[in-house]
Amino acid sequence: MAEEEPELFDRTHEDENEEVMTPAELIQKLEEAWLNEKFSPDLLENKSEIVECVMEQLNHMESNLQRAKKGDLKVTIHRMEIERIRYILSSYLRSRLQKIEKYYPHILEKEKSRSDADPSYLSPEEFAFAKEYMANCETCMKKIALKHMPPNLQALDLSKAVPKPNLDSFVFLRVNERQENILVEPETDEQREYAIDLDEGSQHLMRYRTIAPLVASGAVQLI
Repeated sequence: MAEEEPELFDRTHEDENEEVMTPAELIQKLEEAWLNEKFSPDLLENKSEIVECVMEQLNHMESNLQRAKKGDLKVTIHRMEIERIRYILSSYLRSRLQKIEKYYPHILEKEKSRSDADPSYLSPEEFAFAKEYMANCETCMKKIALKHMPPNLQALDLSKAVPKPNLDSFVFLRVNERQENILVEPETDEQREYAIDLDEGSQHLMRYRTIAPLVASGAVQLI
């Protein structure tokens, strides 16, 4: 079966700079976003453009398979690749929804307080889901518990009732770009803050809060 995948995808950013990716590069971007989201304790910036491009790629591959000759070994290989990509995509989206359900008051507050110049953490669909989920939780709490309590105890502050993401948890990471003078927080009061260099290709176990900006910039990859 001849190669039928689209050769290139165009992705236009707000700064009007165009980035062209091959299908292989697109899938790699999805895998990187998936691993970062899977191992990060906090919700990361949404990658809706990558998700949309991958879905278009999958639809195109499915269409090609419908036209392929039955019994061709390449059809089986392409089908396995489609299923692999679908698993990564669904796992990525599921990880984000699980975090939204777990930390929704803090995620919505973070989204509300960001400036227009900052990237959005939620896609429009995720934002609508988070707001509806919070409204349903409030309604449920009021009907089941709060209305049976004294009036002075009926106030509901979800930001205090729902836990925040643990940014001090430790994560494994691989360095994509060398970083110098990364400040590492002490583990005990007796220790002092110190700086380390992260060599390209090296792997580390570090507190997420320390390297969160590097994850966002792509300088390190969670593993």
